[in-house]
Amino acid sequence: MTLPCDTEALLQLTARAGSETLKWWRQEPEVTAKIDASPVTAADLAAHHMILAGLRELTPDIPVLSEEDADVALSQRQHWQRFWLVDPLDGTKEFIAGTDEFTVNIALVEQGQVRFGAVGIPARNNLYWGGKSLGAWRRSAGGTAEAIHCRKASERLTVVASRRHTSPEQEALLARLQSLQEIELVNIGSSLKFCLLAEGNADLYPRFAPTSQWDTAAAQAVLEGAGGQVLGLDGMRFDYPQRETWLNPHFVAAGRLSPELLLALELGVG
Repeated sequence: MTLPCDTEALLQLTARAGSETLKWWRQEPEVTAKIDASPVTAADLAAHHMILAGLRELTPDIPVLSEEDADVALSQRQHWQRFWLVDPLDGTKEFIAGTDEFTVNIALVEQGQVRFGAVGIPARNNLYWGGKSLGAWRRSAGGTAEAIHCRKASERLTVVASRRHTSPEQEALLARLQSLQEIELVNIGSSLKFCLLAEGNADLYPRFAPTSQWDTAAAQAVLEGAGGQVLGLDGMRFDYPQRETWLNPHFVAAGRLSPELLLALELGVG
């Protein structure tokens, strides 16, 4: 696959947007509640405007859908063959709380499938990027890019979960896993969870609580590039069809799990 713009230019845009958010980090930013009661800050909006302007300059013919500008009618979106899907600041609650677990996410979606993603972790000065069949990479503090890979699951699974969101279904799945083998549970915010799987520091991320398409697309691409997968509960590759709602169905993101463990997750895969 060939990207519609220079990869380095896209990474630099991701990094610049991340640097923009840091102007408000740990500065007690003013918080506004959106219509769905989720919080938004000046940092979210500043990163949004920077990314929007940057993508329009890099790829003027490709539409951009951002969490902060998502009011686009389905009648218009359903004709998009490809588009940029952006979360300017994922983990706003973590950002407000002063943790470093927030990310900047830019994904390219074509025909309902994520093809490429870039994820920035501004407070750690880290960038991740990749895509299925393309590979995945990490760059720290502007240094040299290094390829990253999922690890093969061992007898002790590291399972990552949202710091702030769970559900009875998710707790039941974790209990089922614990009945099969030893697990270590790590709670962490934002799309950073996918990146931990991609770089071989965790094995599984089940999500049976609400997410939106912009929360997951870019980091899914990174994980798939590293050899992992994101599956719906039907066992199929997680996708991004145009529909009225931006809410995702439940999913499981995994590194290199055995077929037996995938079966244990009851995802409809054999």
